[in-house]
Amino acid sequence: MTDTGSATATVRADQPQNAARSALQVCPVVLAGGSGSRLWPLSREQYPKQMINLVGEQSLLANTASRLDALAERVTLADKLMIVCNEEHRFTTAEQVRAAGKEAKLILEPLARDTAPALTIAALSVVAEQQDGILVVMPADHALADLDAFQAAVADGVRHAANGQIVTMGIVPTHPETGYGYIHVGEPLASGEEQGARRLNGFVEKPYFELAQQYVSSQRYWWNSGIFIVRASTWLKAIRHFHPAIHEACTAAVEHGKADGDFFRVDREAFERSPANSIDYAVMEPLSSDPSVASGVVVPLTAGWTDLGSWDTVWQVSDKDDAGNVAQGEVMFEGANDTFAHSDGRLIACLGTENLVVIETADAVLVADRSRAQDVKKIVQRLKTQRRSEAVAHRLVHRPWGHYDSVDSGERFQVKRIVVEPGARLSLQMHHHRAEHWVVVRGTALVTRGEERFIVSENESAYIPLGVSHRLENPGKMPLEIIEVQSGSYLGEDDIVRLEDVYGRQ
Repeated sequence: MTDTGSATATVRADQPQNAARSALQVCPVVLAGGSGSRLWPLSREQYPKQMINLVGEQSLLANTASRLDALAERVTLADKLMIVCNEEHRFTTAEQVRAAGKEAKLILEPLARDTAPALTIAALSVVAEQQDGILVVMPADHALADLDAFQAAVADGVRHAANGQIVTMGIVPTHPETGYGYIHVGEPLASGEEQGARRLNGFVEKPYFELAQQYVSSQRYWWNSGIFIVRASTWLKAIRHFHPAIHEACTAAVEHGKADGDFFRVDREAFERSPANSIDYAVMEPLSSDPSVASGVVVPLTAGWTDLGSWDTVWQVSDKDDAGNVAQGEVMFEGANDTFAHSDGRLIACLGTENLVVIETADAVLVADRSRAQDVKKIVQRLKTQRRSEAVAHRLVHRPWGHYDSVDSGERFQVKRIVVEPGARLSLQMHHHRAEHWVVVRGTALVTRGEERFIVSENESAYIPLGVSHRLENPGKMPLEIIEVQSGSYLGEDDIVRLEDVYGRQ
């Protein structure tokens, strides 16, 4: 990915709309942000819900990355999809996309600024690389039951977007839902096609139940899917018109950004200047009353869409037993009804439960009424206020070289189980406040300790004194597993001074 100058981006964004439309590439853009709060305790700030296998055998992110594959039969797809994600999630995101067999360019946000700036930096990147293209913008945390119907709807949306219109996908509601925003749809674009695309009349916030009932009865309000289709140049014109501060900050952030392999790091200082705003508020809502830049179109999506925004919605889309129960992991039901239970390890026994959510992880357990599932984020906010680690990370923490599990801790000690993937290595580092003991339980370790380099085999150990530079590597072809015992006056992760790191971490 090349650096983008603001002048170049502006000129290209203003190119006439009558370019050869058949030559426009369709670029899937996956918005993979998230605070990890709505599906706590399975999701965390450092491991948001799109990374979890909630439905099916792959994560939501992996499913989203493959969602447009068959669309290549209808349109010209870009060689790589684009993913906008938080810089802290870059390695896990890249690994999950590779595991799904996809190639992707990852644009890294140094901090969250909501979806409008995220789409803007994606559009600037596309304009810089291929002059223009049609972006299919998808959140990474949705579930779809009918991919054929989804791809047909996208193909219809691409046709409208090629004409310079901004397309959003609407879901014809099946019931009053207070957890979704709604789109006010206008008349059909083609007379007599009631099931086809509609004019966009506006967006409305999540309603209270009685108002949601009125929306559904009127048949003029559809659920807001959060999926958009737009030419990159059209979006840049719209964001510059309605929110020039976002356009200016994002242009500078991309112009001064740096390529790092498949990663592109936008400039932090410039990106911080961007106001935080959603696509809905920044462009789609004002577009409905000021169509001077482009007109808004709503394409109906009938593909079994679900925004997995709460444990109740996960229960709704999951396979159930005859009593309406869903079991994931080690779960036993006795006289239970409509209960969702997920175990990460320990046995959960649900006796006589009704309409409950029970989620077990290594360091936290959630028990909630399904009707209150949207309120889980209130628990997460309390955890953050109390600065508790359960809001931020799992006990099992993923790293680009493998993972570690904090097995035990106490005053002046901590025990971790560390797994290093074949050929991987940790950073060359040192600690000011702790020493470490490493015991190899599986595989072979190559240890750097000061000026020494030596092999440690199974059932052997190494001691790393306080203040000594060190590195752990796996030179073998099988995972390396060690037990690490830390001892010292301070054991926090911020007591790591990285002297050299192949992953570019500070």
